[in-house]
Amino acid sequence: MTDSASIQDEIRRIVDEFAIFDDWMGRYEYLVDIGRALPALAEARRQDSHRVPGCQSKVWFHARREGERIVYEADSDALIVKGLIALLLRVYSGRRPEDILATPTDFLAEIDLGSHLTGSRANGLHAMIRRIKAYAAAFAADRAAAAVDPAALA
Repeated sequence: MTDSASIQDEIRRIVDEFAIFDDWMGRYEYLVDIGRALPALAEARRQDSHRVPGCQSKVWFHARREGERIVYEADSDALIVKGLIALLLRVYSGRRPEDILATPTDFLAEIDLGSHLTGSRANGLHAMIRRIKAYAAAFAADRAAAAVDPAALA
């Protein structure tokens, strides 16, 4: 199975999970529940350099490379935002940069998030996605440079 296929499988699981709920309130409660389950980010990662600009709540994102994959860690001081982070991490964490960059965020509309988030939360969600994609682009560029000059990754 390709990484892209596993991303699509995860997206399908998320869409199916949200389809269980008849109304937005159930989806909201589910987001809060998965936000509560998100592991806390280490205090050392809660630095301004890891803060995501454009979010009303405090949001921190950190990424590290593990082989060819990027592992994201993130946290927020708001439970609903932590739930949004948990969804994004399920889709994008542990994936290759090129697969992250190639995966659209259509699933967020499919689970009807856009019409139920406040403007500031929607802006924050887009800021988090931009951060995820920026990390992926940077890691992809580093890997491309290493293919030419292996010392670039040292």
